Amino acid sequence: MSDETRRLGDYHDQEKAADLVLREVYAALKDKGYNPISQLVGYLLSGDPAYITSHKGARNLIRRLERDELLEELLKQYVRGLELTPRDG
Repeated sequence: MSDETRRLGDYHDQEKAADLVLREVYAALKDKGYNPISQLVGYLLSGDPAYITSHKGARNLIRRLERDELLEELLKQYVRGLELTPRDG
């Protein structure tokens, strides 16, 4: 843990980075014919980069971020979707 004060801009940069990584890895997995959701779940649960294709540098790209950063971005996107979706009944 660092004693340095974290800047708000740094957090937003990390958020953008996680979003970009997920989008690019998803596209690379889909491009190679894999089920991107299953492969990403396998990676996030195990930490094994073998779940991610090396196509278009996806495996190296996803290793740039911690899995908790990726999970946080996925959860944020999910919650945003819930907030935008009208509730039935």
